[in-house]
Amino acid sequence: MSSQKQDVEQNCCCNGTEQEKLYAQIENVIDLYKGKEGSLIQVLHVAQQIYGYLPLELQEFIAKSMDLPLSEVTGVVSFYSFFSTTPRGQHTIRVCLGTACYVRGGKRVVERLQQRLGVDLDQTTEDGRFTLEVARCIGSCGLAPAMMIDDKVYKQVNVNKLDSILSKY
Repeated sequence: MSSQKQDVEQNCCCNGTEQEKLYAQIENVIDLYKGKEGSLIQVLHVAQQIYGYLPLELQEFIAKSMDLPLSEVTGVVSFYSFFSTTPRGQHTIRVCLGTACYVRGGKRVVERLQQRLGVDLDQTTEDGRFTLEVARCIGSCGLAPAMMIDDKVYKQVNVNKLDSILSKY
C-alpha cells in the first residue's frame, strides 16, 4: 500500500479493510484518468459513487494520486453542487424552487419536508435515509411544483401527497 494511502486512512473512521477496498477502487479509476487533461471531474464523480461522499481525506488522496494541488481538487468539489463533503442519505430529495414551482407551492413542500424529516436543507436524516436539497429547476415547470427523489420526478406535489410519496422509500 502506498504511503499516501496510509496517511489518508489514518485520518478516517471507517473500517480499515472496507476503507482499503474503497481506496483501491478509487486508485484504479485514477490510474485510468491520470495525466489526461480535464479528468478531475470524472474522477471525483466516480470517487463519490464509490465512497458516497468526498471528505477532505479522500480529496487529499485524489490530489496526491493525480499530482494536483489540493486547492484545485477542493475548489472543484466546493464549486459544483453535485459533490458532497458530508455523508449523504440513501435517497436524495430535491425540491424545485424555480419560479413556477415556487409560485405554485414549492416553498410549502420544502417546509413540510423539513418538519416531517426533522432536517434543514442540505442535511441528512438521523437514520441516514434521506438528504434534503433544493434545486433551481428540474424541467417540470408545466406541472409544478415538482420534486425528485433520486432520479424519479414527482409532479404537482403538495403537502398532502408527501407522506404517500415518502412511504415508497
